Amino acid sequence: MPFEIHRAPVAACDPTLLYRLLWLRVQVFVVEQGAAYDELDGRDIEPGAELMWASGEDGLPVATLRILREAAADGAPVMRIGRVATGEVARGRGVASDLMRAAVESCEEIAPGAPILLGAQAHLADWYARFGFAVSGDPYAEDDIPHLPMARPGR
Repeated sequence: MPFEIHRAPVAACDPTLLYRLLWLRVQVFVVEQGAAYDELDGRDIEPGAELMWASGEDGLPVATLRILREAAADGAPVMRIGRVATGEVARGRGVASDLMRAAVESCEEIAPGAPILLGAQAHLADWYARFGFAVSGDPYAEDDIPHLPMARPGR
């Protein structure tokens, strides 16, 4: 499946594109997984937040994620990858893996040497481990879905 990876802050996204990205997230997290939660949690518009997505040949998004800039207790920069969602048409085709690699590279570009955090659905922990993430805390449930905190150490 040919696709192209993009990265932009919400403010730089065309309204139709933004709608399609958020629709994809809602389809995966709310509709497919039955998790009724605040998908639009306000974090997409935080300073420094960026969306990444893969678009197919028709230009429509088939996978997406977001990158957030955070700070550790000591004020050191920390990056966070979240809202990783892949539409059915792109699953099992390497699109999400390429998007995830690009997200890690982007985080390293934004804050060189900073750790990268994420909250993984527990069944995907091995998949995230392929990108250097390791479980970094106790399991927790989010909308009755088992999750694990994971971190990729800074370099």
